[in-house]
Amino acid sequence: MKIAISTIGTRGDVQPYAILGQALAHKGHDVTLSTGKNFKSLVEGYGINFHPLNVDYEKILTSEEGKKILKADLFAIQRNMDKLIYPLIENSLNECYQLAQTSDLFIYRPKTLADVFTGQLNTKAIRAAVVPAMEETAAFLNPVLSGFWLPAFMNRWSYQWVNLRYRVLRKPISQFCIQNGLQTHNSKIKYNIPSIYGISEHLLERPKDWSKAHQLTGFWFPDKTFSLPVDLLDFLDAGEPPILITFGSMPVKKEIAAMIIQTLFEINERFLIAACWSDWNIPEVEQSGKLKIIASAPFEALLPRVKAIVHHGGIGTTAECLRAGKPMFVCPILYPVGDQYFWGDLAYKKGFAVKPVPISRLTPAILKERIAQLITNGFLKDNCQIMAEKLASEDGIEKAIQLIEQAF
Repeated sequence: MKIAISTIGTRGDVQPYAILGQALAHKGHDVTLSTGKNFKSLVEGYGINFHPLNVDYEKILTSEEGKKILKADLFAIQRNMDKLIYPLIENSLNECYQLAQTSDLFIYRPKTLADVFTGQLNTKAIRAAVVPAMEETAAFLNPVLSGFWLPAFMNRWSYQWVNLRYRVLRKPISQFCIQNGLQTHNSKIKYNIPSIYGISEHLLERPKDWSKAHQLTGFWFPDKTFSLPVDLLDFLDAGEPPILITFGSMPVKKEIAAMIIQTLFEINERFLIAACWSDWNIPEVEQSGKLKIIASAPFEALLPRVKAIVHHGGIGTTAECLRAGKPMFVCPILYPVGDQYFWGDLAYKKGFAVKPVPISRLTPAILKERIAQLITNGFLKDNCQIMAEKLASEDGIEKAIQLIEQAF
């Protein structure tokens, strides 16, 4: 079967789909993954075909304007609509649509906005995601609004927020539909598109008010472990397991990075910082046996070697923490809009994390307090180990493939 997969965003938005694509390819399917051009090596590293979108999300998000957009700066968003956002949306939709038409099955992330054309495809389509933000439920607030306090009776209403993006982006969406001879998108029309979510029910219970067309499969973990570089192994072997600090693809302000590093030197622990897309090159910082800064490392190999993790709350990093059985402290960067606080708060309520604090509200005192809780709370450690054992017996990728092949 010829399968096209489409996703956009940061590494955490791409890697789960590359993992899924690799597993489908191992089953004998011809798989092509379409995403930003800066992920070419990542996608091809999973042994599947790559179809580039002419956009570099790392370059956009680390630019000054991109940082303002991430903070939900309305003026920055409005200023960049015609120059940046509209062309990106129109180009992505066209690329996804052309690829979908030449495939037997189209698997897409809702963030691509492919919902505007999947109901008009002759090709079968499946919605795949790692954040349950599309299917209405009374069980929990829409994760992308988790930074707001709303009474429980408004949970189902919060999913209407999804329709707002179609109104905000109606210009490029309408232009795309006209170019391709498609009916103008109407968000009130609901097509019967099945959905799969790469989320474990050990963390999030599947809502009882969902239809059978929408399923949680379990986390999508890679089936291979990459080795760690020699210099990192030397640091890990030189003393007690360190506490890992990483904010993934989320850019961190220079002053916040400096505050965190200064505070770390006041704590009697070893620390490892995975910079990823952020700039942690603080001139006055000297790396030593207490602190090491690296560009990145494969979490499936690294996390079992650390004591605890401080991170931004992305579901991919959260899942890897749970798989490794390590307690976490979540500091959402996207807040109050975004799903990062949702996962941090859920992990806290389930006993896998200390209480989350948005990075914009982080202080030296809070950081010291939360790290002390991470390393002294025995209940937290035991709970995380139990969770790791549960996840070890779960195969989210295999269940996802079964559902995909059944749907086809």
